[in-house]
Amino acid sequence: MGRKIAVLLHDVRSAHNVGSIFRTADAAGVEKIYLTGVTPAPSDRFGRPQKDIAKVALGAEAYVPWEYVRSPYTVARALRAEGWHVAAIEQHADSIDYRSFELGKPTLFILGSEVDGVPGRMLSICDAVLEIPMRGRKESLNVSVAAGIILFSVR
Repeated sequence: MGRKIAVLLHDVRSAHNVGSIFRTADAAGVEKIYLTGVTPAPSDRFGRPQKDIAKVALGAEAYVPWEYVRSPYTVARALRAEGWHVAAIEQHADSIDYRSFELGKPTLFILGSEVDGVPGRMLSICDAVLEIPMRGRKESLNVSVAAGIILFSVR
């Protein structure tokens, strides 16, 4: 299947988006999803399923390993120490077209808030910032759609 891929969702507020990303991650062979900040998890602190995530994920939340970690920096630093590449998906002055990115080693892809994106401080610890070029007037995609484009482009 190629190199290992993990996804970090930071402050993605919509349970529907989280569920959709779980489903896409399963289809793309993602090793693990890290949930940070206010991102909802597939189950609450009592182990009860989060119904809105389950409804959209269609069971993928049971197949893709996941972990909630309060700070995204903890995850990114730990994986970098293990030799992983860290890449944010974000429109930024220093971003590169996602089509020019080559998956050369295990990679953590970071996706951020539907409104605010990936925080600038987070971008500063990334090895790459990848952008999906926009042609329309809206200049943004739903976070789950962006995840799908990136995850399948590297496969």
